[in-house]
Amino acid sequence: MVHSVRPYSDYIVFVDESGDHCIDPIDADYPVFVLSFCIFHKDVYTQHLTPALRNLKNRVFGHDLVILHESDIRRKKRAFSKMSKEPRSLFINLLTEVINQADFSIVAVVIDKRNHIHNGSQTEHPYHIALIHGLVLLEQFLEEKGDALETTIVVFESRGAKEDKELELEFRRACDGGNNKSKPLNLEIVIADKKANCEGLQIADLTARPIGLSVIRPQQPNRAFEVIRTKLFHLSGKKGAT
Repeated sequence: MVHSVRPYSDYIVFVDESGDHCIDPIDADYPVFVLSFCIFHKDVYTQHLTPALRNLKNRVFGHDLVILHESDIRRKKRAFSKMSKEPRSLFINLLTEVINQADFSIVAVVIDKRNHIHNGSQTEHPYHIALIHGLVLLEQFLEEKGDALETTIVVFESRGAKEDKELELEFRRACDGGNNKSKPLNLEIVIADKKANCEGLQIADLTARPIGLSVIRPQQPNRAFEVIRTKLFHLSGKKGAT
């Protein structure tokens, strides 16, 4: 039997963003900043999600080295640059089904930067605001699962040396009690290389933009969000739309 040196929780979390955190100027077409925290039970992640995504890549590309980015799929770049309409549509359908079948929860934080300015919050960094709110909600999720006493790893993709240093500082500050609940959070940060073929980070990337679009254009058809909606975590502890 392998004994952990340190007690870790049964969950692992992957975080990615959509939109930029710039407030001058604000992109009129996408005026929001989104952080998507995808929360997996480790057994589900290792035994179901990871194999399913790798099997899909092997089936479509002949190998599992492709790193899935929502922007590459949407803009037909890199591995998707030579994919014709029908195979691309089939791939999106299969990928949507993998995400639909995966049992995980999402804590989503969306900041409308127009309201951010209107409320006089120009000096507050949208990323840091979203981070703190997301971490507090994540802690509430873990408390409801009875798994908040042990350390949970939260994985972010590297954004550059300066940005990573700022992120780690804000993360640790929030976990030390610098949050809107003024309570310590039993979370630990890991920053992964951008080239890491990490299934959890790819899922977080794929979920962030559809969440943002659901806020900007709620009446617009958004098939991806219809799947994501069922996985959103709320303070009741239930998944589903409010």
